[in-house]
Amino acid sequence: MNRISPFRRGATGAGWAAVGLLMLQLVALPARAQTTPTETTKVTFVQEWPVADGFWIPWTLGKAKGFYTQEGIDLNIVAPPTVADTMKFLGTGRADVAFTTVMDIIFAKEQGAPVIAIGRYGLGNNWGIFTQHGHPISLHELKGKKIGTYNDAWTKAQLTLMLKSAGLTPDDVTMVAASDDTVPLLLQNRVDATTGITNAEGTEIAVTTGKKPEFLPATAHGVPDTPIFMFAGNQQWLAKHPDLAKAFLRATAKSINYAIAHPDEATAAFVAQYGKSYDAAFVQQQWRDTMDVLGRTDVDRLKLEDRSWSALLDAVSALGIVKQPLKPDQYYTNEYLPH
Repeated sequence: MNRISPFRRGATGAGWAAVGLLMLQLVALPARAQTTPTETTKVTFVQEWPVADGFWIPWTLGKAKGFYTQEGIDLNIVAPPTVADTMKFLGTGRADVAFTTVMDIIFAKEQGAPVIAIGRYGLGNNWGIFTQHGHPISLHELKGKKIGTYNDAWTKAQLTLMLKSAGLTPDDVTMVAASDDTVPLLLQNRVDATTGITNAEGTEIAVTTGKKPEFLPATAHGVPDTPIFMFAGNQQWLAKHPDLAKAFLRATAKSINYAIAHPDEATAAFVAQYGKSYDAAFVQQQWRDTMDVLGRTDVDRLKLEDRSWSALLDAVSALGIVKQPLKPDQYYTNEYLPH
């Protein structure tokens, strides 16, 4: 899953005005609770992308408000050098926990890495195919068309499954690969449709054009409804520090719940930490779109399900992406979730 350009674009004009407003809001934040442990333990948390993005808002806010400190954790948020390094950091023990994708976990397990999913970030799969507002398209109409995409295996797998549901194959379309952002391809009319997720590419199209894009959800066309993003842990670290792992997920769950309940405050905390890394208007909208993906209730928000893993593993093995899939419960555990 690639990240897109607004995350790495400095805010200008109206964007900086939004930053100013959010900074004022941050100044007004209540002081963090004083009832914190006298000693904390460092927990290194590697991210899914080399540059800060709006998906990090909950733990950025939680760290600022002391939620992790209250659990005895000195949270060290680390950005990897490249997207390929997240699971390398986790698997080799240079990180204790990670924010990553479901397919990164599956690929890492296939290579024997000691990693395992410990929680989900999102209730389902919000990937699909976008076209510009007022120009809906059906899957059958994609034949002979150009589609903006990324060069990662799961994007190709999802697109293959979608096309298969309409009796098409990837050979029936022309895939135009983007290095980091498919949206410009669509807005510049270089492709007829583009792939992405509702709270990244979908948000960018809406913010850039001022109009909501048309969307064909993958889950309505043969793709498993499996959450894309996950929290994962190094299994050796988890075995040695189970209480710390539980504390990390308690603080993370609290941070997500608080960020959803206080979106402006949450975005303000992100601005304070990463204000030069993104377009402010984009991230404000992105967090609201992400809230929809996370769900409005905290009941079982992080809980992983055997059903969705089984469906995903069946799909990727049928396409030959994973040669010898393991049993679902070897990819994830709910042992460390808060109760």
